This record gives sequence, structure tokens and C-alpha cells, in this order.
Amino acid sequence: VQLVESGGGLVQTGGSLRLSCAASGSIFSFSRMGWYRQAPGKQRELVATITHASTTNYGDFVKGRFTISRDNAKNTVYLQMNSLKPEDTAVYYCNTRDWGSNDYWGQGTQVTVSS
Repeated sequence: VQLVESGGGLVQTGGSLRLSCAASGSIFSFSRMGWYRQAPGKQRELVATITHASTTNYGDFVKGRFTISRDNAKNTVYLQMNSLKPEDTAVYYCNTRDWGSNDYWGQGTQVTVSS
């Protein structure tokens, strides 16, 4: 399984970014897809996940600012991030889990929010 992330970058506080993660193979091979992030010196944490049934789950810090979605035809999952804060600065990783509960990770994309 290969996951190719894109959409990271530098944005000012209050700005928006949309991350994309394109998966090799059919998106229906995965029970769940999602995003995690890791800031320097901190543990990796859940940002958002979406299941095959489109059930979503968000980290507590999201508070309505981010939206995860999927495009089955493109085998792609998106993370729309609005009202970004400096504390959102981190490397964002795409994650998928297959029906055997095996996890796969993308290479990560840097998101930097300037104050």
C-alpha cells in the first residue's frame, strides 16, 4: 500500500489548508483512513479518521475547525483545515487500516502556521 500526501505548507494564523492523501489500490480495501500529526518533541496524535461507512472521528483539539472527507472514485481522503493556529504546526501523516487491522503510513507533509 502506498499513500501519497500533498497540500502541506506555510500559512498564517486563521488561514486554511487542504491536505490530500491518495492511496494505491481501491479505497474499499481499507476499513478506515485518517490523519495523524506529530509536533517536535510530542507524541503522534489523532487528527481525524473516516471509516468505510463514512463515520468520522476527530481529535478533541479540532473543535469543528477541520473536516475529513473521502472521494471513493479517486481513492483519496482529504483534510480541510480552517482557522489554523500556531499550535497546529506539525508533520501530518496519512494513515490507513485494512480489514486485517494492518496500518499503513504516508511519508508525512509539513504544516506550519505562523503567528
